[in-house]
Amino acid sequence: MRTRAVRGAVQISKDSVELIERNVGELVKTIIKVNGINEEDIISIQFTITGDLRSKNPAAALRKYGFETVPLFCSLEPDIEGAMERVIRVLVTFDQAAGDPIVPVYLYGAEKLRPDLAK
Repeated sequence: MRTRAVRGAVQISKDSVELIERNVGELVKTIIKVNGINEEDIISIQFTITGDLRSKNPAAALRKYGFETVPLFCSLEPDIEGAMERVIRVLVTFDQAAGDPIVPVYLYGAEKLRPDLAK
């Protein structure tokens, strides 16, 4: 086993509890699926959120989908002029045997953040 990490991001169409919950769940579940991660092997999940999203903390939103024993953390993204709005970024750190390359996941417009990594 070795420690690995994968990142991803989602752009939320508007600030709402429902959209944050749904999009965070979809983002994390997709990252887990495409990278063959078992929930019990997750060390921690860290989120950042842009200041224009105030309806729900993405870490709290993810609890709706389980992850009761996974340490979750969220911080505010720096306010950079010209930065993309309504974005939640995530970094999932996990243990996994060496295997396939890591596949980052970018959804709903967040692909523009890293077109070199977005599939």
